[in-house]
Amino acid sequence: MAEEKVEELVEVKPKRTRAKKAETAEVVEEAKTVEKKTTTKRTKKADASDAKDTSAKKADAPAKKATKKVSKSTVQEFLGTGKRKTSVARVRLVTGSGKIIVNGKDIAEYFKLDSLIATAKQPLVLTDLASVVDVTANIYGGGISGQAGALRHGITKALIEFRPELRTELKKAGFVTRDARKKERKKYGLKKARKAPQFSKR
Repeated sequence: MAEEKVEELVEVKPKRTRAKKAETAEVVEEAKTVEKKTTTKRTKKADASDAKDTSAKKADAPAKKATKKVSKSTVQEFLGTGKRKTSVARVRLVTGSGKIIVNGKDIAEYFKLDSLIATAKQPLVLTDLASVVDVTANIYGGGISGQAGALRHGITKALIEFRPELRTELKKAGFVTRDARKKERKKYGLKKARKAPQFSKR
């Protein structure tokens, strides 16, 4: 009797496990189908939103490009760097009414001496552009005499960029070449660069 009961139990167990496995497989398949449907809906929505964004960007892009082109074409600058002794002048030349601003001040206020103002304006006076062009310059190094010479050299270079045909006229006047003259260094044993101390015979 005991052997018969054991056989019955052994036969019943695999039937239960197979049924459970079938049920779990069906549940997994249903879950997969639901996930596929949700993912397809999400991808469709994302594609639609991306298409809208790209169309909006394309519509905005040409307007931005047009504004940039207009801003560049309206203001045209001509640059020149001038040097004299130990001074360096960075000059920006624009078409205007004839204003000259040096380190944030008017040229008359900055240099004060008429001779230095005249030397700085020489290229503009020579080419008859003193009332046609505005000049802004940043100058550093050296004294006011060297700075005036550097400004003249910088204005000359900017004018050549502005109108290349003026080069020959400015070259003849001697404004194009950089003036290399500067104070010679002092030597030991001498009072200055070349001045020697007084010689005593006795």
